[in-house]
Amino acid sequence: MAATRLTQRPQLSEEVADHVRTRIMSGQVRPGDFVRLDETAASLGVSVTPVREALLTLRGEGLVDLVPRRGYVVSPMSRQDVEDIFWLQTVLSKRIVDRALPLYDDDAVEIHAQLIDDFELADRVGDVEGIVRAQFGIHRAINRASRSDKLSRFLSNAARYLPYGLYASDPDWRRAALRDNRRMLEALRSGDLATAHAVIEDEYSTGAQLLLGHLERAGVWDEEEAAREA
Repeated sequence: MAATRLTQRPQLSEEVADHVRTRIMSGQVRPGDFVRLDETAASLGVSVTPVREALLTLRGEGLVDLVPRRGYVVSPMSRQDVEDIFWLQTVLSKRIVDRALPLYDDDAVEIHAQLIDDFELADRVGDVEGIVRAQFGIHRAINRASRSDKLSRFLSNAARYLPYGLYASDPDWRRAALRDNRRMLEALRSGDLATAHAVIEDEYSTGAQLLLGHLERAGVWDEEEAAREA
């Protein structure tokens, strides 16, 4: 994997946290692996300070633990932990769409349709970053329409665990996401709450299966299973 270089700026520790979080949630570093401050700082081209701040953030999220005199180690993560992340997002997203759907007027529907067009275009040309941006914009449009700031913040906190680049790089996920995005658009246009809920359930079920399968192939739970069999 090519090294990522980050420039110094005020939100740098957040970007470092995003980088390390993605490595953990995509199985590039496994439970029990140490995240070295110096190595991480050097690979990102930053000082140790934002890395230390980022690891403090990730410790608060339960992704790393501090081992005295040894540093930060990736925390245990079970299949149930991953399933719970998606369950929480499903519950919050349903509540948000309950509030957003009655407020979607013609202008909001038109804007939402354009965001889906942006997703489709990015998918067609293989623009992974463009796919991530478009999908984020689609979800943000629903969150903003709901006028539920606190719920949207809770959902955002849960969603940050997801390795978006992993999804956007997967052709099967992109096809499913485009299909779900179009179904949601029609639900928003027609006021069909049952379909909106079904789309949310399908979206997060697909996301959970993809991530669990990826982590299994990465061997994240190999040692855990070996310990149970011993």
